[in-house]
Amino acid sequence: MNNFINKDNACWCSGRAAGADESVMEKPETLASEDLGAVRSSKARRLKRIRPGYFNPPDGKPVCVPGLEWLGILLAGASGAPCLFEFAWWTRRGEHARQRTDVLDDTLSELTQRFSQTVLHVFDRGYASQAWLGKVLTANLKGLIRWQTHYRLLNQAGDSIKTWEITRGKRSVDHRLVYDAVQKCHRKTGIIYQPVRHPAYPDVPLYLIVSRPGKGRTPWYLLTNEVIDSLESAWQMVFAYARRWQIETAFRYTKSELALESPRLWFWENRLKLMMIVALLYAFLLSLLRAELSHWQQLLLRMGCHRTGKRCREASAPLYRIRIAFTHLWTQNSG
Repeated sequence: MNNFINKDNACWCSGRAAGADESVMEKPETLASEDLGAVRSSKARRLKRIRPGYFNPPDGKPVCVPGLEWLGILLAGASGAPCLFEFAWWTRRGEHARQRTDVLDDTLSELTQRFSQTVLHVFDRGYASQAWLGKVLTANLKGLIRWQTHYRLLNQAGDSIKTWEITRGKRSVDHRLVYDAVQKCHRKTGIIYQPVRHPAYPDVPLYLIVSRPGKGRTPWYLLTNEVIDSLESAWQMVFAYARRWQIETAFRYTKSELALESPRLWFWENRLKLMMIVALLYAFLLSLLRAELSHWQQLLLRMGCHRTGKRCREASAPLYRIRIAFTHLWTQNSG
C-alpha cells in the first residue's frame, strides 16, 4: 500500500515522455510519528545559502531531520497537460523500511513492463551516474539523461575526456528560437551533437547532444541511447528535456496547493491512505486539463473562479483556479 498507479491515464500519454521527481517530506518537530526516517532537510539547505550583505552562514554537513521520502512519475506529451502515473512513499527505518535503490528498481521494472519502447524516459542530473545508465541500458529503455559536465565519456577517437571537452571549440550546427518557460521569453539556441561511448559500456552506442541557450546561460549536455542521425531528431531530444519544467511545476502544485508534504497523522497506514486520496484528487485535476474537456473546463472556471486578468486567462494549465472553482461550488451547494 505504498504506491498509487493510474494506469488509464498512463495509456492516454503512451508514446511520449516520462519524467520523475524525488523529494522528502520533513517532519522536524516530532519524533513520535510511526516509521519516520532520516532525510536531508531542503529547508535547512536553503537557509544556509550565502546572501549578499550577510556573512558567516552556518556550514558543515547536511542537516538531517525526521521525515519520509517520495517518488512521483508523470507522463507528458509534446504538448498539453501531463498525467499522473505513479506515486511511491517510503522510509529507511522502522517496520516498513525500504531502501531508495529498491524503490527505484521496482519503479524501473514497472516502467519496463508498461513502456519498454513507447516512452522516452527523461532524467535530470540527479540520475546522471554510471549505475543508473547501466540500469536503463539493461532494461532496454529509451533514455535521456542530463549528464554532468565533469563526468568522462569516450569521444569518437576513443579518448576518455570530460563531457564538456568533447564539443569544446566546435560551432553549433543549427540555431532556433526556443521558448524559455522559466523566463517566459524566446532565446536563440544553438545545438551540436555527436556519437560517444561510456567507459563502462564501450560496446553501447550513445549520443551527446549539447543545447546552447546563449551567453550567460548554462548549456544542456544530454546523453541518450536513441539514434540521433539528423537535426530534427536532436531537437526532439532537447524539446523533450525542456518539458521537464512543466513536470517540475506540476509537482510543485502537489507540494504547495495540495499540501502533500504536510500530513498530520501519527500512523503509517493512515498517512498513506490520506496521501493516496490526495494523489487521486491530483490525477482527477490533471485529467480536466485534457484538450477534449476544454469546454467543460472553461465553464467550471466561469462559474467557480472567474478572472479577467490576462495572466489567468492565458494560463495553459490553470490548476490553481480549477481547485478554487471546485471549492467555491461545493461550498455554495453545501450551504
